[in-house]
Amino acid sequence: MTKTDTRLYIIGAGFAGQIIAQDLQRKRIFGTVTAFLDDDKNLIGSKIDSIPVFGPIDSVASILRVDPLDQAIIAIPTASVERIHKIYDTLVEVGFTKIKILPSISQVIDGKAHLIQARDINPLDILGRTPVTIPLKESLSYLKGKRVLITGAGGSIGSELSRQLLEGGAERLYLFGHGENSIVNIYRELHTLQNEGVGQKAAIVPIIGDMKDREYVNYIISKTHADVIFHCAAYKHVPMMEENPVAVIENNVFGTKNLLDAALKSGVERFVLISTDKAVLPVSFYGVSKMLCEKLIVEYSAETEKNQAFMFVRFGNVLGSRGSILPVFMKQIKNGGPVTVTDENMERYFMTIPEACSLVLQTGGVGKNGASYLLDMGEPVKIIDLAKQIIKFSGFEPYRDIDIEIIGKRPGERNIEPLWLKEENPSPTAYKKLLTLTNIPGKTFVLKELISKLEPICFFSKEKPELYRNKNELISILRKAIPTLDEFYSEQENLKKSAECNKKVVL
Repeated sequence: MTKTDTRLYIIGAGFAGQIIAQDLQRKRIFGTVTAFLDDDKNLIGSKIDSIPVFGPIDSVASILRVDPLDQAIIAIPTASVERIHKIYDTLVEVGFTKIKILPSISQVIDGKAHLIQARDINPLDILGRTPVTIPLKESLSYLKGKRVLITGAGGSIGSELSRQLLEGGAERLYLFGHGENSIVNIYRELHTLQNEGVGQKAAIVPIIGDMKDREYVNYIISKTHADVIFHCAAYKHVPMMEENPVAVIENNVFGTKNLLDAALKSGVERFVLISTDKAVLPVSFYGVSKMLCEKLIVEYSAETEKNQAFMFVRFGNVLGSRGSILPVFMKQIKNGGPVTVTDENMERYFMTIPEACSLVLQTGGVGKNGASYLLDMGEPVKIIDLAKQIIKFSGFEPYRDIDIEIIGKRPGERNIEPLWLKEENPSPTAYKKLLTLTNIPGKTFVLKELISKLEPICFFSKEKPELYRNKNELISILRKAIPTLDEFYSEQENLKKSAECNKKVVL
């Protein structure tokens, strides 16, 4: 059987399914559309463009004779996570091994679904809660005719923002990043999407550069005449940054400061910083760096002109980002296990990348200057429960087929990451899943003074050459300034001393 003999079943005979069927009939290299499967009694038994509609989905699937090459495409953008999970289980049960899915309704604009948007189904589609639906075309109206710059555009958040920004009617999208491979990948992907009719015809401009380079950043912001900046770029791998504290402060804090200086000088209308729950009562150098970035946003917002708005949006973990637990778990399962979990009691707040990005883009339009925002992440999820779900999604049984191993917390990790300080008093806004926070100034440090102390450690100074890249001095400064960091490290040091004493006693 050749690929052109592949039978394609489209789950959902609504607007999205019909458009996908038309696409597939034009591009017959993917196979032949054999049938729609749908629950609508008014459609079952009819034909749409000569393609029969069978149903209901849960019962009709069991009578299909599925071959190994047959494929199913779930084309129900409005379906809940629970419904998608049920459909997926049914399809797997009857023998489908190749299952694709269209993105959620928030990414299918004005009834325009595209075959190119279909992708292999993954655990994100059947885990967690149903994402909030954000009408992208409406929420992105503030970007029409604007020049938008995304830092870290090749990363998980930056690249998804870029995809959704195709619908905003922006004049230009500037993809700014340090890594050429990630930037060229999203640059090519956006062009492919545009060529297939997705989004509007914004000019897409890749920019390779380092935000730590103050002069370069100032040059780029001034020459691009960017109206809006979404600042996603950051070093963010916690254990790695514990080994490289100077690098994370240099990149995240001073890189953000460079962008803010340039944005203020060039009259950038809107500046949106992507922040993290790890900035709350930080116990890692990454968390400290993002907390300082939040403080910088608030400080710079006091210097803006009337037409400028600088703000930050804080949220927890996003499922599926590079370096997050999902791809790590999937790789471990592919290798036969074990799946490693740091602690049985560790839990995190989770949101899908598309949902988080839709909310960030909406915030960029409705956010006020100097305001701080928090995404409503729902209830936290235990990491060990997530591991079990992903193992089951992969067709295995936890502990029987794939083992789960508890390996202990790594440097800079804690079991629970709070999303806000009590004093920040999260309050609802007029928009779903978007909360506003009360800004809290640093209680144990003066921001400008702290930045001044850190600068000669991150950047060579002829006046203080002995401080350059002095990791111990940086740690000392930050521990004095950030009590939660000092408490955490003191606790770790005491545990280490206790372990060494016990070892000597045993010997």
